[in-house]
Amino acid sequence: MQVTPEWIDNLKDNEVFVFGSNLAGRHGKGAAKQAMKWGAVYGQSFGLQGRTFAIPTVNASISNKLSLKKIQEYVDKFTVVAARYKHLKFLVTEVGCGLAGWDHKDIAPMFLEAQKLQNVYLPKHFLRVLQHLDKD
Repeated sequence: MQVTPEWIDNLKDNEVFVFGSNLAGRHGKGAAKQAMKWGAVYGQSFGLQGRTFAIPTVNASISNKLSLKKIQEYVDKFTVVAARYKHLKFLVTEVGCGLAGWDHKDIAPMFLEAQKLQNVYLPKHFLRVLQHLDKD
């Protein structure tokens, strides 16, 4: 299992910090704020930005979380990108479980396909949910 470190304060050259963002791309709090030091682009809500990858989980005004269906669409697009860039190591944070307020059990299953990729690392809480799903 590829596990994302609990705290990331530096990145190796081939590592990408995957974080939750808002639809306005205002990276002002939490992991999004931290992503700014690795090239997250203010105003860009989705995709590769420097050594980061943004996945929107809340609306532009940060007043409402996005639907699980909408977040899944973004996670699916992320998975396509991660599969294309095999030379990069994607360190997924607890996307959607902070400011957006979703539970790990809601978000983790969205990363089921991404988990199959050798270059995608998931938070331990996501992996625990996915392991439980395997047993069901």
